[in-house]
Amino acid sequence: MIGLAEYRRRGNRLVFTHTEVADEVESRGYGAQLVLWALDDARRQGVTVVPLCPFVAHQVDLHPEYRDLLAQPGIDAVVIATPDHQHAPNLITALGAKKDVYLEKPMSHSLEQSQQMIKAVRQTKQIVQIGMQRRSAPSVIKAKEVIDKGMLGKVTMVKPMWNWNVAKELNNTPLPGKLDWERFLGPARQRELQPMRFRSWRLFWDYSGGNMTDQGTHLMDVVQWFNNVPHASSAICFGQIAKSIGSEVPDVFCAVFEYPTFMATWTLNYTNSYDNDWSIQFQGDEGTMILSNEGYKVWKEPWREMKNRTPVLSMEAPVPIETHIQNFLDCVKSRKEPNAPVEVGASAVSAPHLANLAFKQNRRVEFPKLG
Repeated sequence: MIGLAEYRRRGNRLVFTHTEVADEVESRGYGAQLVLWALDDARRQGVTVVPLCPFVAHQVDLHPEYRDLLAQPGIDAVVIATPDHQHAPNLITALGAKKDVYLEKPMSHSLEQSQQMIKAVRQTKQIVQIGMQRRSAPSVIKAKEVIDKGMLGKVTMVKPMWNWNVAKELNNTPLPGKLDWERFLGPARQRELQPMRFRSWRLFWDYSGGNMTDQGTHLMDVVQWFNNVPHASSAICFGQIAKSIGSEVPDVFCAVFEYPTFMATWTLNYTNSYDNDWSIQFQGDEGTMILSNEGYKVWKEPWREMKNRTPVLSMEAPVPIETHIQNFLDCVKSRKEPNAPVEVGASAVSAPHLANLAFKQNRRVEFPKLG
């Protein structure tokens, strides 16, 4: 897993360095892909690339203390792909060093932290892109245009879901090699090392918002973006730990969100792969859209009529990471606002944060007033 990766120019050379968290830690982030994509982009521009990253060469420029990396001259931008609880301090420190930032999702560890991060960014002139790659995906942008044109009519129900059969008991066997546990904990509360907390940090509340903010940030962002609302009015959430023995966060859950003009039900099941991967169903009084990693399809109402069982509109296209990375790199050069600035990141994770509060408190939670 990448902890902090960055690239910098030295004349006509592009140099990559990398702060490594661990080889064993479990991650589904795109930090490594961003590095590789930037390498390709540099080569296309005829820039000589000097890789100091284990993904592309054996030579590694390691900086256990990320502030030492940020202090090096000539660095233009950094990629932050650390555990969630480190995002805010990493971002704020990088901004203080006047670096542009690609920050992996979820942007923050709490609703309040989101506001602190927005304020920190807006006090600078730095470019910050949050890893919400659907914001730069052509098929998703086209799907939003369909809804904006009113093809579905009045949307009253949205159903995001994610099915993977990946849950399993956590591995708590001793870690090979050495680990700087104190550095990993960072701002989190102090506790004795448990190897599973490092290997599977996303499954512990001290370091993340769990599966809710991991995948929910992506999907609830689309739900709100397509319906032009910044956050949910309220949320309830129920879940259980079915197979991830040792975990603190549920691997099966259902959250229900209330919005001014529609409802949303967000379900995740990591113990079953039927209809594998993610999808979002938008139900309107004139049509239905299903958006997924394969593209989107639209059906007209009423569904009961056989002539409407065939999609009237469709687009087959996956959701790439490359376009979002390219948008960030372009904005680093142009100084224009990227597709997913911090306000988008805060909005995207707001509903998942609200659902986590509801789950922990076992009650319906309304969206708070944030200063």
